[in-house]
Amino acid sequence: MIDLTSPALTTITDTSLESTPQDLYLDLMKRCLTRLIFPDFYQFGARPKGRLKSAIYPPVERWLAKRHLTLARRVKFTAERRTEGWDWPVEAETMIGLRRLNNLQDLVTDILTRGVPGDLIETGVWRGGAVIFIRAILKAYGVSDRRVWAADSFQGLPKPDPTRYPEDAGDILWTVPHLAVSLDEVRRNFARYDLLDDQVEFLVGWFKDTLPSAPIEQLSLIRLDGDMYESTMDALRALYPKLSIGGYVIVDDFYSVPACPAAITDFRREYGIEEPLERIDHHSVFWRRSA
Repeated sequence: MIDLTSPALTTITDTSLESTPQDLYLDLMKRCLTRLIFPDFYQFGARPKGRLKSAIYPPVERWLAKRHLTLARRVKFTAERRTEGWDWPVEAETMIGLRRLNNLQDLVTDILTRGVPGDLIETGVWRGGAVIFIRAILKAYGVSDRRVWAADSFQGLPKPDPTRYPEDAGDILWTVPHLAVSLDEVRRNFARYDLLDDQVEFLVGWFKDTLPSAPIEQLSLIRLDGDMYESTMDALRALYPKLSIGGYVIVDDFYSVPACPAAITDFRREYGIEEPLERIDHHSVFWRRSA
């Protein structure tokens, strides 16, 4: 059985989690972070005021539509869309949907069960929902000897550099104000769930500047949500050498943004990675490092 009194659990010895207090807490967290527990029957509202911003949104919406995504403007909430992560919520702390949160819980729990050493990081946190959930999992099991890292520019995506990364040419996500969430807002979201503490670390800035010198010794989980070729490659090159054997890489945008799988394919070829990619949902994949 899991010792709930342990001050610093590293390994979970009982994998039977059904109906435990931890499981109930984490299920509630997922429903709150996605707003499935109190559905927001919203409309995204009018496009931003100003000639420039109004001109930006039509091409953004067309770009998203090709990838079966939506800004949710005038789109009524449905549990199915939110579960699958098909919309960009107005209020929820995460847009990745319930299925990807379920997978995240499975992988983090497996890391704790097997005692895979290392901290956990998400690169590209938006409002913080996924990394907040990672912190909640550690809290649920009394794990106090691992840190959770939230890496983001906290000002949106970088402008593409097609000279260095031609795969990012034409990417327009950097123009979307909806994706620029400040550090203060993310910290408030952690605090809302009573999860803002000294186990949470923020890396503020572009990945190429922050990740190579980040004071991270070892990782058990890397969750990539940078959308672009540049962001994905910068994160992998800086962090993958620190990933423990038995740890996981989650790639959020594998089926959503063509530049992302291009970066994954190039990196895996460069490093001779042959572990199979496991599909999570319509958007994402993961693999487990074995060597």
